[in-house]
Amino acid sequence: MVASLSETSLVDKVLDGARISRDEAAELYRLPLNELGALANARRRMARADAFEGRGNEIVTYIIDRNVNYTNVCNVYCKFCAFYRTEKDADHYVLSLAEIDHKLDELTAAGGVQVLLQGGHHPSLKIDFYLGMLSHIREKYPHINIHGFSPPEFNHFAEVFGLPLAEVIARFREAGLGSIPGGGGEILVDRVRDRIAPLKCDTDHWLEVMRIAHGMGMNSSATMMFGHVETLEDRIEHLQRLRDTQDETGGFTAFICWTFQPENTRLRAEPVGSAEYLRMQALSRIFLDNFPNVQSSWVTQGPRIGQVALSYGANDFGSVMMEENVVSSAGTSFHLDAPMIERLIGDAGYEPHRRNNWYQLLN
Repeated sequence: MVASLSETSLVDKVLDGARISRDEAAELYRLPLNELGALANARRRMARADAFEGRGNEIVTYIIDRNVNYTNVCNVYCKFCAFYRTEKDADHYVLSLAEIDHKLDELTAAGGVQVLLQGGHHPSLKIDFYLGMLSHIREKYPHINIHGFSPPEFNHFAEVFGLPLAEVIARFREAGLGSIPGGGGEILVDRVRDRIAPLKCDTDHWLEVMRIAHGMGMNSSATMMFGHVETLEDRIEHLQRLRDTQDETGGFTAFICWTFQPENTRLRAEPVGSAEYLRMQALSRIFLDNFPNVQSSWVTQGPRIGQVALSYGANDFGSVMMEENVVSSAGTSFHLDAPMIERLIGDAGYEPHRRNNWYQLLN
């Protein structure tokens, strides 16, 4: 098949490192998968060319951290979530500090440097609970960065505590919060959010948390969960909102996308496969020209596709993730330790290196 003149021009534009429009993103999406992957890989090389003393093209990073879901109580009842419980459910919980310590002791023994601290939207916990938890972790485990709470959680906190959003974030930061994960993004289009999580914060409020945190000097990641009720145009609008915010703040360290995992959830959608995942990751790498890092999602796709994703724009293999509860509740369960991750990276032709949240090399 002979490429059209417009396709040839667009490919040249991508290879020149120029910014692409939303219409051009839709056109790129229709390219054969291997061609789109090659373009994403070229953009990856451009993005990492000056990293790590000019060796960024050779290096793929990963982090040793642990998810700690401090509670499973949540009152937003997202249709795509199989993890949440209500306060009336027999198996609802809130972790004690002793239980958290046990998990962080295990993380420390494994060489971990970060905890991903997330829970549901608990309607009863007060601000002192959160500030006490953060202060305790910071004081007892100063070597562990607290990467915690998603933008929907912060909007929930502001409402429950009766405090301005900026004050909540500032007090959490003062108590020990180091960075914010991009959870709860799903698709940053309100029409979609109203269908899959109508009680969760809207797009503008999600982005406002990130703007405030970035303005305070905190970094965050950004995510996208796709393959449910959204359209391609919705996905591209999501990427546009992230790119615009990054132009404004420069505070996002990385982008991670994954596919909706339908098992045990109330959201009925035909699951998309690994090819669609690779296509969207590649397109995201090209469109998000101001994001330095793109992380592969082996947690949802499995280790082999996570490895293949390194040829589709990703430069990071994510986390060892000693504990994962939310995605696994929806029927997906893959586990890798550090030697396995390093072997997968090495077999793909790259140098594996551990990192911290700010993509500084630790070995």
